[in-house]
Amino acid sequence: MSRAHARPQRSKRVLVAGVAVAATLTAVTAAVAFAGGETTTGSIACPQPVVPAVPAAAQAEVQRELANLDKQIAEANNRLRTSAGEGGPNFVQNAILGPLASKRVAALNRIETAIGRVAAKPEGLERFATCGLGQAPAVSAPPTTSQPASTGTNTGTGTAAGQVIECPLPVVQNVPAAARAEVDRELANLGKQLAESNERLRTSAGQGGPNFVQNAILGPLAGKRASALDRIAIAIGRVGARPQGLERFATCSLK
Repeated sequence: MSRAHARPQRSKRVLVAGVAVAATLTAVTAAVAFAGGETTTGSIACPQPVVPAVPAAAQAEVQRELANLDKQIAEANNRLRTSAGEGGPNFVQNAILGPLASKRVAALNRIETAIGRVAAKPEGLERFATCGLGQAPAVSAPPTTSQPASTGTNTGTGTAAGQVIECPLPVVQNVPAAARAEVDRELANLGKQLAESNERLRTSAGQGGPNFVQNAILGPLAGKRASALDRIAIAIGRVGARPQGLERFATCSLK
């Protein structure tokens, strides 16, 4: 008699701005039969961390840790797939989900630390650490803490009123190895553009009229970011599925 084997399915990845949206990351689907006849069907899913505006000086490190989170999920799902017949009823929790949560806590703490070196340190990212089987667990509300006004030390000195330009962080998931160098270069360009715009903001105090910042700084910055984001999409599209909608991360604001 033939036996039907569950075929792994890959879900579409989600590109998330680090400011407002939480999505779940779901990797391969697996049907695993454990000792005692228990069968677990599903995949490990984790909540997507919502990262606040990331200073230019911390972008590279934050991107690296976000990539680590993605890699950890893939490794955990592979462990789930290859562990058929192992352990008892608590095997998935003790051998896979528990260690995965610990790894995610460490990576999320490194993200907080990276941002905290150059700006106000975000708190509570560890609430995104716990993953589940089949669907991501609900995430608690962020801690309510009063944030001090930005001083601009993260992207250049701010204006006399303490204002700086902040941009959403494009989170690009599952970049093919063949496109990684080009994508990293463009992500670095985004950080450089942000730093240059904040320097322009600092040195242009008193210039122009009420629309000066929008017309002379924010508008041109959005155009440059749109071009860099398009180059990221093209680089990935040469060797894989081209991501759509990256241009929504182009617009920055004055904080």
